[in-house]
Amino acid sequence: MAEPRRDSARSWVLAARPKTLTGAAVPVMIGLSMAFADRSAAMAFHWLPAVLCLLFAFIMQIDANFINDYFDFKHGNDDETRLGPKRACAMGWVTVRNMKHAIVITTALACLVGLPLIWYGGVEMIAVGLFCVVFCFLYTTHLSYLGLGDLLVLVFFGIIPVCVPYYIQMHAITGAVVVASVACGLVIDTLLVVNNYRDIDNDRKNGKITLIVRMGARMGRLFYLLLGVVACGLGIVHIQNVHPMAFVLPFVYLIFHIVSYRQMVRIDHGRELNIILGYTARNMLIYGLLVSIGMLI
Repeated sequence: MAEPRRDSARSWVLAARPKTLTGAAVPVMIGLSMAFADRSAAMAFHWLPAVLCLLFAFIMQIDANFINDYFDFKHGNDDETRLGPKRACAMGWVTVRNMKHAIVITTALACLVGLPLIWYGGVEMIAVGLFCVVFCFLYTTHLSYLGLGDLLVLVFFGIIPVCVPYYIQMHAITGAVVVASVACGLVIDTLLVVNNYRDIDNDRKNGKITLIVRMGARMGRLFYLLLGVVACGLGIVHIQNVHPMAFVLPFVYLIFHIVSYRQMVRIDHGRELNIILGYTARNMLIYGLLVSIGMLI
């Protein structure tokens, strides 16, 4: 495929990394489906804040991608030895100056979209929004180099985006929602694990001490497998919460997850592992859809 023109619409679409939006959609979808299923007959489901939560998640994901693209380029991590998908700044698809402007715009837009949620969730939504924005920057600039990426995925792609949409609808948080949020975070962390597993040698060379660098390649592969298994096991909470199909259906996801794991072991290293990134993103979407459908049956 021909290289996109600098700062063209196609360049910006590639910089936004649309395939990663699965990770933004899945937790919000799970939180909202749980709220819809748990509400009483007298309670209305508010569609506007549901849409705003989803939009906020999408924009923050794009913002995180722009920040990651910009700072990894500035740190020199996106050189010719990079095995992952091509990056916009490193490839010259987007100028560094324009990427800085895009980060400001997407950050401001996310805040603007999230602001009306105060009406539905209270002033604590301000703290949640600021928390998301601050750590969006801290992840790429500092925390990912300290092996904290997996913990942040658990918080920002599990606990917060599942629990907050539920809270906005129900004005309460249940134990089942917290467990579901942790399970969701574990599933989405599989994407980071594949990414860090592929880049283990480069990360070690550049002083980026990810959890996979600490574990080593063999344990990193097993960690990928266990994340999906444990997430499905945690779904037992849905049986106690009178939604048994939300426990049963995700075991279809587990089949896809195990197949992806076996392919990951076969490939072992190199650029071909980018195929597993695509499979893992697909698996995450399957998991989110199956949990949500199970909640609504």
